[in-house]
Amino acid sequence: MSVINNTLEEIAERIKRAKSAVILTHMRPDGDAIGSALALSRALDVLGIENSVSDESDIPSNLSFLTGTEKLGKTLFKEADLYIAVDSADEQRLGALADDFRAVSRKKDTVNIDHHVSNTRFAKYNYVRECSANCMNIAALVEKLGVPLDKELAQYLLLGLLTDSGNFSHDDVTEETFLTAAKLVKAGADIRWLNYNLFKKQSAVRAALFADTMSRIRYFFEGKFAAIVISREAMKKFGADNGMTEGFVDFPLSVDTVEVCASVMEVKKGQYKISLRSKNYADVNKVAGTYGGGGHVRAAGCMLFGEIEDVLDRLSYTVSQYL
Repeated sequence: MSVINNTLEEIAERIKRAKSAVILTHMRPDGDAIGSALALSRALDVLGIENSVSDESDIPSNLSFLTGTEKLGKTLFKEADLYIAVDSADEQRLGALADDFRAVSRKKDTVNIDHHVSNTRFAKYNYVRECSANCMNIAALVEKLGVPLDKELAQYLLLGLLTDSGNFSHDDVTEETFLTAAKLVKAGADIRWLNYNLFKKQSAVRAALFADTMSRIRYFFEGKFAAIVISREAMKKFGADNGMTEGFVDFPLSVDTVEVCASVMEVKKGQYKISLRSKNYADVNKVAGTYGGGGHVRAAGCMLFGEIEDVLDRLSYTVSQYL
């Protein structure tokens, strides 16, 4: 298995030699994951390369406005020439498809295209570059593949760019971020429509869950660390689904004293999905790494197990080491 970074040209050449491909992305996909997968799928369609897109999870409700999501399936088509993982820092992030990916990698070529600092270079071909969103890497790859941008392709790419950059608000936003966005808008991507559907539109159910969750923010270390807990009981009470919680973790970070915030979502009894964000200096990738997770310096995630108060105690202690 390769542990080096290949060039984008090498990745493009390997893709163009394929007659068929499977594109995979991480469990509980976000906008960057879905945008990366569907944009690459669209590019392969143009090149005449048979392809499918796989993810173990359902499309989150906050992305239900997208067209083309019917391409996503939950199983791995095993007879492809090439298997391409996008926006996944390691194989485990592929969830139920991780074992299948490992199995096919023994006899087929695999590709890993990602932007997380914690990426393990788990494929035969790896292109990992830190940037605002993995869709920036996919946009550059599409150009190397010689596929012209059309409205559909640009829309998927801008979706990922907007979501992972926090609507151009994160500290990894650069001149390149805006230049990429400008190219996508020029190609027909509707930034107003995407902004409304991603950041402004919400159901009454989500609004009620949001208000209930934020009324119970817990603060630690003189307000430097804030945590919200989203229980299965609350989700059931309001009739909400996981997609409705997208963006919840960002709200506590708007409190002026808070440097690190965490969303602690109950997945099942004794298991919690932790999403971490930081404002100025704390490295939450290292916090998540303590528990086998990872991501970026300012945004990362992991899983914790146990009773909720024990989970909060362990998490707050680890966060305190980086405040």
